Amino acid sequence: MTGSVIGRAPARPAVRLHDAESPVWGRVPPVEVGDAPRLDGETVVVPTSGGTLRVTLHAFGVRLRLAADDPRPAAAGPAPEAYGMLVADPVALPCLLAETTVAHASGAPEPSPATRVSAGDLELVIGHAPLCFVLTRGGRRVQSSPTDGHFVRRFRVPPFARLADGWLVSLDLGPDTRVYGLGEKWGRLDHRGELVRSYNRDALGVNGEWSYKNAPYAWSPDGWGCFVHTVAPVTHGVGHAPWSQRAYVLHVQEPALDLFLFTGATGAEQLAQYTALTGRAPVPPLWSLGVILSKAYYRTADEILAVAREVRAKGMPCDTITFDGRAWQDTDTRFAFEWCPKRYPDPKPTIDALKALDFRICVWEYPLISVQNALHAELAAKGWLLKDARTGQPYRYAWDLEPFGKVLTPLPDSGLLDFTHPEAYAWWRDRHRELFELGVDMIKADFAEQVEDFMVAHDGATGDALHNVYALLYNRCVYEAAERWSKHGAFLFSRAAWSSQQRYPSQWGGDPQADWGGLSANLRGGLSWGLTGAPYYATDVGGFYGDQRDPLLYVRWAQASVYSAHMRLHGIGPREPWSYGAEAERAAGAALERRYRLLPYLHRACEQAAATGLPVQRAMVLAFPDDRAAWAFENQFMCGDDLLVAPCTNPEGVVEAYLPAVPGGWVRFPEGGPRYEGGRVHRFELALHETAVFARAGAEIPLGPAVRHTGELGGTARIAETWRAA
Repeated sequence: MTGSVIGRAPARPAVRLHDAESPVWGRVPPVEVGDAPRLDGETVVVPTSGGTLRVTLHAFGVRLRLAADDPRPAAAGPAPEAYGMLVADPVALPCLLAETTVAHASGAPEPSPATRVSAGDLELVIGHAPLCFVLTRGGRRVQSSPTDGHFVRRFRVPPFARLADGWLVSLDLGPDTRVYGLGEKWGRLDHRGELVRSYNRDALGVNGEWSYKNAPYAWSPDGWGCFVHTVAPVTHGVGHAPWSQRAYVLHVQEPALDLFLFTGATGAEQLAQYTALTGRAPVPPLWSLGVILSKAYYRTADEILAVAREVRAKGMPCDTITFDGRAWQDTDTRFAFEWCPKRYPDPKPTIDALKALDFRICVWEYPLISVQNALHAELAAKGWLLKDARTGQPYRYAWDLEPFGKVLTPLPDSGLLDFTHPEAYAWWRDRHRELFELGVDMIKADFAEQVEDFMVAHDGATGDALHNVYALLYNRCVYEAAERWSKHGAFLFSRAAWSSQQRYPSQWGGDPQADWGGLSANLRGGLSWGLTGAPYYATDVGGFYGDQRDPLLYVRWAQASVYSAHMRLHGIGPREPWSYGAEAERAAGAALERRYRLLPYLHRACEQAAATGLPVQRAMVLAFPDDRAAWAFENQFMCGDDLLVAPCTNPEGVVEAYLPAVPGGWVRFPEGGPRYEGGRVHRFELALHETAVFARAGAEIPLGPAVRHTGELGGTARIAETWRAA
C-alpha cells in the first residue's frame, strides 16, 4: 500500500486548551500519515506530518511513540528513559503488517486507507487520513480514536495533533465509561467529566484539584488503560464537556509522545500490567506497619521523652515516634543534616533513651538548604544546587509566606539540591549514613514540589521538564540511603510522588483539614493513589491543620486508618488519644489494639501488593469489577481480600454500607453475629467504640497477639489465633 508524501508540516498552533471549546479544535490540524508504514524488526515505522510514529505490540498491549524529526530542544532535558521510570524496556512481539481501510462516519465518502498490525490475538488498525487507530484483543474492542463525530468534520477533537508545546491525543469514551487513577485525587474516584492536571503541587490541604502525588496513568473497568511515559505536565480532559463528553483528551507537554495502551480486562489486571512496567513496591518492614506517633512538633528533648514515656506507661500500642522538621532542625538554617545545637548539642542520649523505650525513630527532611547556612555556599560552589537559567547562579527559592504566619514558622530563602548531578545525588544519599548509625530508622521526606519555571538542572532540564521528576529523584535517593544503612529494613515516608514511585514506599496524604470533609478527602486520596499502582498509604489521623480537638472526628479517623497500609497520628498539636479526653482515649485505644492484632493480615496484604501491584486498600471498583452498584460507594473499601471497611465520616455515627453479593453474605468484624445479606445497602448507627467492618462469610482472618510494639513479636508477623467468619 502507498500513500501520498506529506510535505512541510503546518505551523503548530498555540492553543489555550483550558479555554478550548468545540470551534477551537477545528483550527488544530490533525496528524496525517505520509508514506506507507513499514516494518523495522518488531517496530512498525509510520511517517506522518508530525514526525515519525513507531508502533510496537506487547503482551500488555501497544506502545505508540511519536516524535518530530527535528532535534529535541535542550530545555526539555533528557528523554524520559533517562529517569528510570520503567524497570526495563518492554519486549516487543513479532508482528505482521497488512493494508486495509477504515470507514468514515455515516454519510461520509468512501473508506480511507489504513494499515493493520497484528500479533497473535492483538490487532491495531492505523488509519491514515487523519492518523487514528482501533485496538482489539481477541476480537474485543479495547480502545480507539474517538467516535464523537462533528457536524462539519470527522473528528470533534483531533485523534493526534502536534501543538506548539507538545502533543494532543484523543481516546474514545463509551456512554457509561468510568476512568480511575491519575494519582492522589481528593474528589470522586471516577474522573469522568473532569479536567485533571498531572502536575505535583503543595496542595495546602485536600480540598481542591491540586495534589502532591500525580501520575499520567488511568484505567477503565471497560478493559483499557493508558500511561504517558513522561515527566512533563499532562492535562487530562476525561470526558470534559467543553472539549468532548465522549473523548478522553490528553495534552502532553513533551517534545516526544510515548504512550502505552494496556488491555487488562479488570482493574487488577490493569494494575498488574502497569506495575510490571513501572515497578512494584517491596514488602515493607513489619515495624513500619505499627503505629507512627507524630506532631508538628515536639519542641525539646524533654517533651519528646515525656510523651514517649507516657505512651509506654499507658500501654498505648506504638512503634515509631517522630522528630518533625522544627523538632530537630533550626528552621532558619535547615536543611543540613544538623541537629539544632541549642536543643541537641549531642542527640545520642535522647536517641538512646527512646531506643531503651523500644521506639523506632523517624526524622523529617526536605531537599532545600537555607541561604543562611554555610552549607548553601559550599554546595553552590560545587555546582550542586539548581541554577537560575537567566543568571547561571544558584536559584534562590523564596517561600510564599501566606500559608505560614500564625500556622507555621516562616521559612528562609533556600536553594534546591540538584539530584540530576551524580555527585550531589551521592553526597545527599551518603549524608544519611550518620543518621542511621545514630539510631534513626526511617526518614520522612517532605516537600519536593518547589521546582519553578527558571530552575535549570545539571542534566539540562528546565522548569516543567524537571518539576515532576524532581520528587521521584529525591525520594529514590533517600530510599537508597535507607537500603544501605537502615539497620532494621528500608522504609521511607514521602509526600510528593510521580510515576513509578511506588517502588520507594510509603507515602502519606499531605496536610488534611481537621474536619469531616478532610477525613473523607484524605481517605479518597489514598484510594485514588492505590488505583494508580501505589499500594501503601497513610493519612494524618486527626487532621493536620484547623484542629478543634474534636474527639468524635479523631476516633473515627483512627478507626478507619486501622485498615490502611500504614497508620500515623499526626497534626499541629498533640495526637495522643488521651489528649482528646477519656472516652476518646478508650475508643481510639481499642482501635490501636485492633491494628496490632491485625498485623499478620496486613502483612499478608503487603506481600500480595509486592507480588501483584494490588493496593492494601482497594476501592470497590477494583475489588468488585462485576458489581457496578458497588462502584458508587467511593468512601468504603476492601482491606486485603476479605475485610470490607465502611468508615464513619459524620458526627452522627451513621453509616450506610453497600455489601456486595458474595456467597454466604457478610459477618460483622470482629463482633461476629448474624450474617448480612449482600447486594444491598445496610444502615448502621454506631456507638463511639463501634465500626462498620465486615468479613466475607467463610473468611479466615489471621490475628496476632496483643502487643505494645512489634519488637515483642520477635520480628515476625506471628499468628496467635484465626478469626473465622462463621
